[in-house]
Amino acid sequence: MKKAIQQGNDDIAKLYAQNAIRKQSERLNLLKLASRIDAVASRVQTAVTMRQVTGNMASVVKGMDKAMESMNTEKISMVMDKFESQFEDLDATASYYEGATSNANAVDTPQEEVDLLMQQVADEAGLELRQNLNMNTPQQSKVEAQEQVEDSLNERLRALRS
Repeated sequence: MKKAIQQGNDDIAKLYAQNAIRKQSERLNLLKLASRIDAVASRVQTAVTMRQVTGNMASVVKGMDKAMESMNTEKISMVMDKFESQFEDLDATASYYEGATSNANAVDTPQEEVDLLMQQVADEAGLELRQNLNMNTPQQSKVEAQEQVEDSLNERLRALRS
C-alpha cells in the first residue's frame, strides 16, 4: 500500500487498504468463532460436571446419613468439606461459562477504517494522499480499545486452553 501511495496509485492503495481491513475482519471473526466454540465446549463441560456433581451429591448424602448415624463429627466435617469443594468447582465452571458467552460482538468494516489505514500508511511514509478521504475517521483510541479487547480475549483463550 505504501508503494502504491508513493507512486500515486490511490485506487490501488485503496484496494490494498480494503484488503487489509477485510483480513483484519476475518481474523476477528475467526477469534469470535473460537470464542463461540469455547462457549459450546463450556456448555458441554457444564452438563458433564452437573451430572458428576449430582452423582457426587447423592454419595455425599449417603455419606452424611452414615456419619449422622454414628455422629462422628470428623466424618461429618470431611463430607461437608468435600461438598463445599464440589460446589466451588461448579461455581467456577458457571462463572467461566458466563464470561465466555458475554464477549460476542459484531464487527463490520466501515469506509472510515479504510480511509484511516490509508492515511496512517501515508503519514508513516511522509506522503500526502491526493484523494479526498472522509474526514469522519474514527479516533485512535477506538482502535487501541479494540486491540486491547482482542488482546484480553487472546490471553483468556490461552489461559483456558492450558
